Amino acid sequence: MAITAADVKKLREMTGAGMMDCKKALTETDGDFDGAVEFLRKKGLATAEKKAGRIAAEGIVSTVVSDDAKTATIIEVNSETDFVAKNEVFQTYVAGLATQINNGSYADMDAFLAAQSEIDPSATVSEHHKAMVAKIGENLTIRRFEKVTGDVVVSYIHMGGKIGVLVEAECDQPGDAIKEAMKNIAMQIAAMNPSYIKREEISAETLGKEKDIVVDSSIADPASLPKPLLNALFDEVLANNSFAEEDKATLEEKRNDKYLFNFLSDAAVQTLRDLAATHKAEYLENKISSGLVEGRFSKHLKEICLVDQTYVKAENKENVAQYVAQVAKDNGCKFEIKKFIRFETGEGLEKKNEDFAAEVAAQMNK
Repeated sequence: MAITAADVKKLREMTGAGMMDCKKALTETDGDFDGAVEFLRKKGLATAEKKAGRIAAEGIVSTVVSDDAKTATIIEVNSETDFVAKNEVFQTYVAGLATQINNGSYADMDAFLAAQSEIDPSATVSEHHKAMVAKIGENLTIRRFEKVTGDVVVSYIHMGGKIGVLVEAECDQPGDAIKEAMKNIAMQIAAMNPSYIKREEISAETLGKEKDIVVDSSIADPASLPKPLLNALFDEVLANNSFAEEDKATLEEKRNDKYLFNFLSDAAVQTLRDLAATHKAEYLENKISSGLVEGRFSKHLKEICLVDQTYVKAENKENVAQYVAQVAKDNGCKFEIKKFIRFETGEGLEKKNEDFAAEVAAQMNK
């Protein structure tokens, strides 16, 4: 399929990779964005977990928790400008939507939009929403919502509604101490953005894919290869005369300099990456190299699994699992995190790039 400039721009905003790299990734994957993100990650050109969630639209995330703390709802509603997102009328409207969802039972967004509005009983949610668009004067979008129910649920809002988190736990004595601990964990989730609660949740297929990405991204960073493998790579490059004369001279002069890669051209580094990729099977059989890969993979799992993360408020570097266990012991109860939901305003959406001063000038010229 034809790859457009808009496609390249979108992938670049999602990943932070270069324009030509994004174009190549989309070409290689026939325009599939998920495949293109994975392609870039394997090439070491993007860190999807960290960059794919960049804020690309305005609006707020709002949460509501029932009085018995057993049911909670999280909702994201987008606006065109941050000015509207900070508007009290807009914020009250979004809170009302969250309350209606929490009080009701809706199979999906279509069912919710078709329901009678609790804010304006004379209209459906959809009809009232259109009225709010007209009143506020901006396009507003009810983007997504989720509702959870359990022994105890808490919510946390960060940065005035830019990030919202719900945490559900199994607990036989959900008192104030447990809720406080869950609020701390919600803050952890907001800050560290894990993908799973624990490793056991990750399917074998996903684990294999993540492992493959770590392997390929390691090879895409030849400077991180064990010294014997890196030297063999240098010898092969020189033997094949694969470098331009200037890079060849640099390699011969600074081969043992730890800053060598700072002096090589981008083309030379790419040559080393491409050559290293041809030795993938060999590197996996090498004990030192495979050990480094396993270390990277273990570190990656600790980053994406909540209970393995270092608890941000810990003084002794305990992880979240140890913190939860200690809270359960201190309160003499069963306590286990069962689910979390994290919404970040505008993640994955493209933000309009507008020159406000130019817009005002254009209006005045009319």
